Amino acid sequence: MATALIYLFVVLAVAAVFFGIVALVFGRGEELAPLAPDATPTRLPTGEIDGEHVRELRFPQALRGYRMTEVDWVLDRLADELDRVGAERDELLGRIAELRAARATDGAESIRE
Repeated sequence: MATALIYLFVVLAVAAVFFGIVALVFGRGEELAPLAPDATPTRLPTGEIDGEHVRELRFPQALRGYRMTEVDWVLDRLADELDRVGAERDELLGRIAELRAARATDGAESIRE
């Protein structure tokens, strides 16, 4: 009988230690504390952002963090979209410059006549 009580005590002690370690590692199920306003651990340039800036982003990981593959997929998609929009913007700005140059040339020729 005494041996059974000792085994029971040891099992309870091991279970209590295991529960304590799990509680310390995983917490009590509370949400992560929100960041202070205007605070972020992630850095982006203050000027224009292009696809390469997004590709270089890395978010801090926490035990109860995020799914890295999903965030990486979203960042890759966002980077591709930024590259596409940037190329389209550059093409349109080039076209505007061509039209202005052509307009200035037409205006100069009409003045000469």
